[in-house]
Amino acid sequence: MKIISWNVNGIRAVHKKGFLQWLEDESPDILGLQETKADDHQLPDELRAPKGYYTHFASSKGRKGYSGVALYTKTKPEKIEYGIGIKKFDDEGRILEAHFDNFILLNVYFPNGGGGPERLKYKLDFYDAFLTHVEKLRQKQPNIIFMGDVNTAHEEIDLARPKENEKNTGFLPEERAWVDEVIYAGFLDTFRHLHPNKKDTYSYWDMKSHARDRNVGWRIDYVFISPSLQKKLQKSFILSEVPGSDHCPVGVEIGL
Repeated sequence: MKIISWNVNGIRAVHKKGFLQWLEDESPDILGLQETKADDHQLPDELRAPKGYYTHFASSKGRKGYSGVALYTKTKPEKIEYGIGIKKFDDEGRILEAHFDNFILLNVYFPNGGGGPERLKYKLDFYDAFLTHVEKLRQKQPNIIFMGDVNTAHEEIDLARPKENEKNTGFLPEERAWVDEVIYAGFLDTFRHLHPNKKDTYSYWDMKSHARDRNVGWRIDYVFISPSLQKKLQKSFILSEVPGSDHCPVGVEIGL
């Protein structure tokens, strides 16, 4: 099974850049999109329901054109949950949780910590609430996958300029410590698990400074799996050549 996550920085914008052709060519079994910036009723039919996929969308209930996630699946989920049951987090349309026969998958657009102390606190509170939620899910179903734009680079190897960003959100000690918690809880960062020493491989580049041209990037998009799925993990990849957003797709192939 091929599972892909992609922060598209606007689903309508990436649609104009060949998204549906890419979807047809890549043909993932599950695709999670983040930062869709649209309600589903604003999307054309071919984007809202492409052939061969079941689709689900969550959008911000307050700010329009902000946040949002989408899920495209070839197999119909047994159940879909929108959010984790905490209003201040769920209102921003950041989580879709899909229950399948033998695993649960969560597609998540984690908050950015920029914009002042309040947003950083929101991000850290979101992190804690999410991990608590996932741990509760794992008590019922050991096979958990969660993926998306985590908005934090874990280690120095995960960004091009670690020293210059030590005091910037996305690489703050308290943000990185949460990723430590996730790994301590047993979840595998699939890319780093299979490519422990791979350098200069990123999933996000600042557009204003044309950082992608120079590969001055950050690896802030992840696919995490629970330890029960470790032996089923076959590949983990970053599709850095795919254009259309300031992020690129990341994914795994896993025997499910």
